[in-house]
Amino acid sequence: MSDQDLLARPSGLASARAAAPAHPQQPHRANGNTVSLDDVPLNKFHIKIAGLTFGAHFTEGFALGTIGYALASLNKQMPLDAFWQGMIGSSALMGIFVGSLVFGWLSDRMGRQRIFLLSFLIITLAAFAQFYVSSPAMLCALRVLIGFGMGGDFAVGHAILAEFSPRKHRGTLLGSFSVIWTIGYVVANVLGLYYADTSPDAWRWLLASAGVPALAVLVMRIGTPESPRWLHGKGRVAEAQAIVLKYFGPNVTIDGAHDDHAPGAQGGFARLFEADLIRRTIFNCAFFVCLVIPYFAIYTFLPSILKAIHLDNGSGADFLLNGFLVIGALLGIWLTIKLSRRAFLIGSFAVTCVSLLALSVLPESAALWMIVAFGVFTLTMSAFSNLVGVFPPECFPTEVRACGVGLAIACSRLGSAVGTFLLPLGIAQLGFHSTMLALAAVLLVGMIVSIAWAPETKHLTLNQASGM
Repeated sequence: MSDQDLLARPSGLASARAAAPAHPQQPHRANGNTVSLDDVPLNKFHIKIAGLTFGAHFTEGFALGTIGYALASLNKQMPLDAFWQGMIGSSALMGIFVGSLVFGWLSDRMGRQRIFLLSFLIITLAAFAQFYVSSPAMLCALRVLIGFGMGGDFAVGHAILAEFSPRKHRGTLLGSFSVIWTIGYVVANVLGLYYADTSPDAWRWLLASAGVPALAVLVMRIGTPESPRWLHGKGRVAEAQAIVLKYFGPNVTIDGAHDDHAPGAQGGFARLFEADLIRRTIFNCAFFVCLVIPYFAIYTFLPSILKAIHLDNGSGADFLLNGFLVIGALLGIWLTIKLSRRAFLIGSFAVTCVSLLALSVLPESAALWMIVAFGVFTLTMSAFSNLVGVFPPECFPTEVRACGVGLAIACSRLGSAVGTFLLPLGIAQLGFHSTMLALAAVLLVGMIVSIAWAPETKHLTLNQASGM
């Protein structure tokens, strides 16, 4: 039976709720006096939680975006061969791989709030420490540590915002992660473009500047409450109800009270591979990997990519492509609202695959068409990157939501770390066109996986989505 068949035929109390008539513009009421947490109106607290997670993603995009231009400047002080360029470029991604697994597991065991703070303490300290690096190995180690903190924040940030968000706005809020991340990444690129060569130590200031927004996010996160869904799942019902009462009012109920999984249900990574979850686990890991491999491989080394296609001599192509990243991310929010999750994902994989295929066959003399193909790729890739913040939190139940999100992120960052490490080697050994063809093949695999397994979760409550 397909995911769509399961979604069409929810069982038990979930079926009764799905069948109950409710006006699409009004909160669903369990009775005359109560409103479910999934359908509570958007309020200031939702905006605050979203702001804290958005600030984190700005910092993470900024920290990852600084490395491309910093490497070019660093190379003048500490000459780097292709091995160290690949290692430093992929080091944060390797850290994210480990951090998302470790902190995803800890978040499902210890709670969201502690990891919400700890992850950014690590990022802040490691980001500032980059100013004092004295060797490529030291910089690589600090970038791994930054990635370790990012991995924890990716896992817990997606989970905590999903668990607080009403379903009407959940797709927009979760999808907006990509927009804020992209803005941070582009700000870092613009800063690097104009500042990286201003002094011999400019790369130190550029890398360490990521500590400024990280410190601001860390301070503002102090006092964040625990997720009431997580508390309820651990049997701490009174604490969960107290948080709901404080931030949402006396007439709001926790949907977790009606989960198919009883309070105290056990999670862990093994749960993700049980019969009812394994297909969702494989899908989320596979589509995520296929999306981010070309993204990080290309944009970590954007200056080198533009040089390879002769677009680095005052053409303004880098500025144009960074603009496309921002426009695409904003377009992605609108498309997330208007399109089904499944159609958006499959169609975007197709467009980006064709774009890179065009880059692999166009001659270097066709500069204009290369810009067009790269622009279409950038716009579309940035738009459907929004879905990496939407699908994983919606596909997993509360007791393993952070583990599921963490595993998907870990797999994606392992894949993107390998891709980022191999990209400069691939261009040096195989050439630009063959490397683009290989990345197009990765996107084709993502499209095939999405056609086979992508579910549709757009109109479901969080419990229905995770119980499909």
